[in-house]
Amino acid sequence: MTATLETTTPPPADGPVVTSRRSLSPRLPLYLLGGLVLLSLIRVIADADDLTSAGTIGAALTLAVPIGLAGLGGLWSERAGVVNIGLEGMMILGTFGAGWIGWQHGPWAGLITAIAFGVLGGLIHAVATVTFGVDHVVSGVAINILGLGATQYLAGELLTGTPGGGETQSPRISALPEVSVPGVSSLKSLENHHWFLISDIAGILRGLLVNVSILTVIAVVLVILSYLILWQTPFGLRLRSVGEDPHAAESLGVKVRSYKYAAVAVSGGLAGLAGGFLAIVASGFYREGQTGGRGYIGLAAMIFGNWRPGGLVAGAGLFGYTDAMQLRNSTAVHALLLVIFVLLLFVAGLNIYRRKFVPAGIAVVVAVLALIWYLNTDELPGPITTMTPYVTTLLVLALSAQRLRMPKADGLVYRPGE
Repeated sequence: MTATLETTTPPPADGPVVTSRRSLSPRLPLYLLGGLVLLSLIRVIADADDLTSAGTIGAALTLAVPIGLAGLGGLWSERAGVVNIGLEGMMILGTFGAGWIGWQHGPWAGLITAIAFGVLGGLIHAVATVTFGVDHVVSGVAINILGLGATQYLAGELLTGTPGGGETQSPRISALPEVSVPGVSSLKSLENHHWFLISDIAGILRGLLVNVSILTVIAVVLVILSYLILWQTPFGLRLRSVGEDPHAAESLGVKVRSYKYAAVAVSGGLAGLAGGFLAIVASGFYREGQTGGRGYIGLAAMIFGNWRPGGLVAGAGLFGYTDAMQLRNSTAVHALLLVIFVLLLFVAGLNIYRRKFVPAGIAVVVAVLALIWYLNTDELPGPITTMTPYVTTLLVLALSAQRLRMPKADGLVYRPGE
């Protein structure tokens, strides 16, 4: 993965941007190629064609987008030093806003309302944490409770008696347009041959580029814009300096509270948009409880991505993929035990190279257990299959914990002048 080591000096409000960078050699293409070869090999060995089918990849993309948008919201907030545990509540507000307005005035009006409801949740979190100095986690948990309670009450008041709706769901919302890259759909015949690597590439391209919601395209654009704004503009540099050392930024003329408010408002808007995606694209209507903890998984994806957009996308894609697998095919989920076996052996090799023998030994033991489990079963029990996305979340965070670096002032209460 392309990575950049940065040292930044927060500039005055109208001053120059001072940035020092040392680029690392790009590894992302190698990781992608290695992962693709591994999946293709496991697909052939286990006869699990759903591992790389267009249907699985398309479902993974749909499931990854709300996770990625929520994680992107968390990134904006935490880069400004505000921990946003309330992403789940802001997503819930977004799902209701999209469902309530979307069925009456169309999907685009529903999306705007979802963003507005998310921004409202973000501003409440900002008032509590930035203005009144409430502990960030306590405020975030309160936002989650408030979002759930408020939407349950409003749904009972506003959706009861609507055609096809009720106190727990909205009427159906019109669909957003879908786009396809010309010529990619013709790769279906190539995918159906099930050739090593070639058919896998065809399936992945079809899943990513055929019948894609326009909101998915917008989400990709938002990730790119977030990177450009946060890492390539004076505004972004000042916002990140607020998350690293707000008092130093304040001494140089940066309006710390204004930047924190802006970041948390954007964070809430992105979380609300993620909720709107769930209501309009993923299901076609608002339903109580449809976020399913994706706000928390988005937060985990952001942490896995080391508070950077590229890593966030990789984390959201991984969680979306495992979620799609457990929904589509238990045999393919069973084949993931072989993937875990190979990846843990790789992790063990890296730890041996770094002379970290205890983690290497643990990785080898778990890898052997995964292989034994695979060889002695034909499929995983239903409850374990359902738990796959959440187990993946815990494993990824555990394996990546040593390389993480959060913003230095993340979660700290800021009081001007101290």
